Amino acid sequence: MSEVFIHPTASVSPKAQLGQGTRVWINVQIRENVVIGENCIVSKDAYIDHTVTIGDRCKIQNSVSVYHGVTIGNDVFVGPNACFTNDRIPRAFNADWKITPTFVRDGASIGANSTLICGITVGEYAMVAAGSVVTHDVEPYTLVMGNPARPVARIDKAGNKVEEL
Repeated sequence: MSEVFIHPTASVSPKAQLGQGTRVWINVQIRENVVIGENCIVSKDAYIDHTVTIGDRCKIQNSVSVYHGVTIGNDVFVGPNACFTNDRIPRAFNADWKITPTFVRDGASIGANSTLICGITVGEYAMVAAGSVVTHDVEPYTLVMGNPARPVARIDKAGNKVEEL
């Protein structure tokens, strides 16, 4: 197994756990109690909030924000500038707000510039098209797109369309 690589400009909490072979690039911040699996790539300018869990062999691309309450499975791709939320009713003055969890299941892909509203699950091998705003659960092996994101096709494990919806 290869060693973990952390770029000198990255800020990784000593309380974070990174799996063997994981690479953390320029200006990444990884907070306390984060668990990242083996052979992951966390690209330039990503932010991984405290207690986030990311599985093995994931690719978190440039400028992605993954907030507290998000759990990402194995083999997940998160495209550049994708953003997860964790507060269902955000108000700057609400001191009693609560985390609303979000789950991205194994093999799913999240397109560039997508926003995932908290409280949803993206199913196994599902795909979210670039620029989509996901407000509801995404079924396994389903391609969604738009604002709000809507199912447009069933896909196979490789992401190929097998049935238009």
